[in-house]
Amino acid sequence: MLVDVKVPLLAESIPDATLLDWKKGPGEAVARDEILLELETDKVVLEVPAPQAGVLSEVLKNTGDIALSEEVLARIDTEAAASAAAKGADGGAEAVPAGQAADEPTGSDALSPAVQRLVAEHDLDASAITGTGKGGRLIKGDVLAYLDANKPAPPPAAKPTPPPAAKPAAPPPVSGERGERRESMSRLRMRIAERLVEAQQTAAILTTFNEVDMQPVMALRKRYKDQFEKTHGVRLGFMSFFAKAAVQALERFPAVNAYIEGNDTVYHDYQDIGVAVGSPRGLVVPILRDVAQMSFADIEATIAEYGAKARDGTLTVEEMSGGTFTISNGGVFGSLLSTPILNPPQSAILGMHKTQERPIVVDGEIVVRPMMYLALSYDHRIVDGREAVLFLVTIKEAIEDPARLLLGV
Repeated sequence: MLVDVKVPLLAESIPDATLLDWKKGPGEAVARDEILLELETDKVVLEVPAPQAGVLSEVLKNTGDIALSEEVLARIDTEAAASAAAKGADGGAEAVPAGQAADEPTGSDALSPAVQRLVAEHDLDASAITGTGKGGRLIKGDVLAYLDANKPAPPPAAKPTPPPAAKPAAPPPVSGERGERRESMSRLRMRIAERLVEAQQTAAILTTFNEVDMQPVMALRKRYKDQFEKTHGVRLGFMSFFAKAAVQALERFPAVNAYIEGNDTVYHDYQDIGVAVGSPRGLVVPILRDVAQMSFADIEATIAEYGAKARDGTLTVEEMSGGTFTISNGGVFGSLLSTPILNPPQSAILGMHKTQERPIVVDGEIVVRPMMYLALSYDHRIVDGREAVLFLVTIKEAIEDPARLLLGV
């Protein structure tokens, strides 16, 4: 019986997906729930498992193709594995080379579509390349390694011929390779580009700045971090303080937690805060839900979980959908000051930066304190300058006096 392998049901905000990579090729045996391929959307990479065990009999979409929600990508023959076993039992099966499993394909059928394309593009002899996959099967990494190891050596730079004495010397020729390469943008990068342009073209973006003395929070963290980690099983960072401070500021200035829809302003009576996280595929923004109801430990544990998922590419669409406000911490990369761009349709985003010791004046005396610049970019169509400035001051006061976060003052 043939079983269809389909694109998972996609969210309404995701129109389609790009086929990123096949893990199996036609003729290969597959187990139930074994990952067959990866699909890339503008938000996440989805892994598509095999709905049934059998043999991948037909592939309908190739790497790079666009597929719609619930579109058929391939078909699995659930009876092929049993037929092959029966054939081998009565002596009808062909001999299998030593070291190769009986259910493994041979020849060109053993190559995945991605490997076949690479071999064809570079006119390679697949048998000349050592495979490191299961049973000596050739995988994409083997082909890339072979190509890298067999790059033609660049021609030696020609020595310039000395010109006649009466003529000026010619400039020496440029030595070394001056190649170019072209790569298709990922769906995530294309979507990021679209949203950034959309934000710049549709919102009246302004940015206000302030600076915060991090010493009180750093002293509190130093005093309790070991006990906090022992009690809750997670490290105490700074993001939980800023998330809680943002909740307090959003409650005081609801326009910052709202968005424009047509001629209406839509206000949220909850705070879902997106936390920008770097990943191998680009910047992603998973959402902390109902932050007002979360403890410091809940926030830190959820952020740690999101960070691990971002690195592994396993964040779900639901984990990155929604959000009423965003916090971006460029300081982890060394940024001292920047102007973050809105994440539509949100009306504001808070930018954190690197903590750096600087001389400041406290009670008429010059002292050295760990200081951080804060930036609030906001949509001036909905947020007035006064509200934006006071919003940022509220966060500054909460961080410089963390007791405010506990007392709600």
